[in-house]
Amino acid sequence: MESKNYTKISEFLLQGISEDPEQQPLIFGLFLSMYLVTMLGNLLIILATISDSHLHTPMYFFLSNLSFVDICFTSSTVPKMLVNIQTQSKTIIYEGCIVQIYFFTLFIVLDNFLLAVMAYDRFVAICHPLHYMVILNPYLCGLLTLASWTTGALNSLLQSLMVLRLSFCSNLEIPHFFCELNQVFQRSCSETFLNEVVLYFAVVLLGGVPLTGILYSYSRIVSSIRTISSAQGKYKAFSTCASHLSVVSLFYGTSLGVYLSSAVTQNSHSTATASVMYSVVTPMLNPFIYSLRNKDIKSALRRLLWRTPGKGPVGPPQ
Repeated sequence: MESKNYTKISEFLLQGISEDPEQQPLIFGLFLSMYLVTMLGNLLIILATISDSHLHTPMYFFLSNLSFVDICFTSSTVPKMLVNIQTQSKTIIYEGCIVQIYFFTLFIVLDNFLLAVMAYDRFVAICHPLHYMVILNPYLCGLLTLASWTTGALNSLLQSLMVLRLSFCSNLEIPHFFCELNQVFQRSCSETFLNEVVLYFAVVLLGGVPLTGILYSYSRIVSSIRTISSAQGKYKAFSTCASHLSVVSLFYGTSLGVYLSSAVTQNSHSTATASVMYSVVTPMLNPFIYSLRNKDIKSALRRLLWRTPGKGPVGPPQ
């Protein structure tokens, strides 16, 4: 029987997007810029929804939660990558890798659930406008948010504990810029069948159910819009969910593209580069999509940016 060199490891090596030393300054500048834009854009969305009483509605409550999750989602991977590039180090300690797996898994599941909840919000707003505030009362909004966080936290805890049961050999290089679960499984000397079953079951359940809810909500929305007689009425109804539909298409489109590319190509660095789209680019673009297509958000941001403490609004009259 072939023996394997099982060792108690203390760290992994993250290979990053590229191993070319000449590209590291460019990658550092690009990711630092995207991270700062993500932080600033999503923080402005949160501040605008909190400070403007006109935005104290279920739709913007869920949007502010999504912005907070996007900040945390990006923060679970990018800062460590930037530190490694700056210090010219590729290491991440074993415990740090487990923590990164936990939070990355948590926030990607939360993104799925919040997008589904926001689709339900648009369904109620368009199909049951007269009962919108009654159905989506503060209690239900809080319950939906709490359920999303609880489900995501339990799944992340399960995935992290499943990694702790694995043993690792000498190949500890992860061809990614963060501790991606599948890549960690491939570095293991242990049997990973159970880990893979648990992971794929979670992906189908926690990814498929929200996506099904989104598709169902929009099928009902489309049916409702088709009953509106005037073209202006149809446009107004559709415009209320255009931003959300754009974000959903971007998130699921890039996520699906990454996993299809990983199934087709065996180049792990190409997969790592593609995963930047849903893990970094999408959270960065979400605030722009909502602010550019939403008059309420644009007005709230304008009031927020022109406001001076103690002096009220300044600048040109509205």
